[in-house]
Amino acid sequence: MSAQVHVPSLFARVGTASVLTLAVTSSMLAPGLVNDAEAATHSTKALKVAASKKGAPYKYGAAGPSRFDCSGLTAYSFKKAGKKLPRTAQQQYNKTRHIVKSQRKRGDLVFFHSGRSVYHVGIYAGGGKIWHSPKSGDVVRKAKIWSKSVWYGRVR
Repeated sequence: MSAQVHVPSLFARVGTASVLTLAVTSSMLAPGLVNDAEAATHSTKALKVAASKKGAPYKYGAAGPSRFDCSGLTAYSFKKAGKKLPRTAQQQYNKTRHIVKSQRKRGDLVFFHSGRSVYHVGIYAGGGKIWHSPKSGDVVRKAKIWSKSVWYGRVR
């Protein structure tokens, strides 16, 4: 935003070619920003897909479109957002870029673990909550993160 605000004054001082060069080279010098923005777009879409499945029943091994287990919901949601995830929660953890709690954003994956084994996954919804498909007899819903034994991952 600030670059857009300052462009007229830059334009007046340095000329058209310099402003265009600045615009082109600044995006080329920071390719990670493009990747983060792209990741955020996929994550936001996946979060919306998961939320749209509110009330869908849990079924072990199911990956949609009307029934889900935990990793089935995350795989389905990211597939609809254009990203492929492996099938199980542990495989999904292994595939993501691991981040710390302070870096988590809406749309990141939240992995519940016991020791080194991941046993559950959901999509971070903000405010300490996730969208997930909890267990047999339950449905896809938003819930508070109930454990401190969680890891976070960002889909690349």
